[in-house]
Amino acid sequence: MALSRAGMLLAAVILALYALVAAVVLTTPYENPFTVIARLLALWGYLALAIAAILTPFLREVMAVFGRPFLAVHHTFAAVGLLLPTLHPVTLAIRSMNPALFIPTFSSWERFWLLAGQPALYLLYIAFAGVLLRKYIPKYWRWVHGLIYVVLLFAVVHGNLIGTDFRDPIIWALYNTLFVLVVGAFILKRWRKMQKKRGAGRGRGARG
Repeated sequence: MALSRAGMLLAAVILALYALVAAVVLTTPYENPFTVIARLLALWGYLALAIAAILTPFLREVMAVFGRPFLAVHHTFAAVGLLLPTLHPVTLAIRSMNPALFIPTFSSWERFWLLAGQPALYLLYIAFAGVLLRKYIPKYWRWVHGLIYVVLLFAVVHGNLIGTDFRDPIIWALYNTLFVLVVGAFILKRWRKMQKKRGAGRGRGARG
């Protein structure tokens, strides 16, 4: 199925967001190119993960707009959101030659949140593993995969606290808005499921 006009418009908006983020990062003064790459990887990766999460309540709408199955679209954004945040600490570790960047910090509550991107990376892989193991843990894989919302929370807090680009009002507004939309999508998805269950219950009651 061909991409609809709405799909082309939405794709253009998404590409524009990526371009906007790149423009903000590349026009901010910097000393080390590794830092620029690391910042772009983190911001672009978060954008992909947020879009993947925001789309989850809209299975039919995604199919109609993009002309592709929901999972194909969702997994495309999820794959980008898995790869880029992984390369973010790798780039920083190469710059500083310090592998300790991969070790989560629990020395204090404040420091944990300052460096919340570290545990977020591990939770991201656990959430991804939940999909791979869905056949083996059918009752629990959704809960495991749902850790992606914790990942997005940790990452946006980390960015707000020490992210260089979050000092820019455009980045600050964009990424905090994205997180609000993620929360809204989560609530909408749960509400739709509740409505569906209630409708199914009423149907069984009427037949009975």
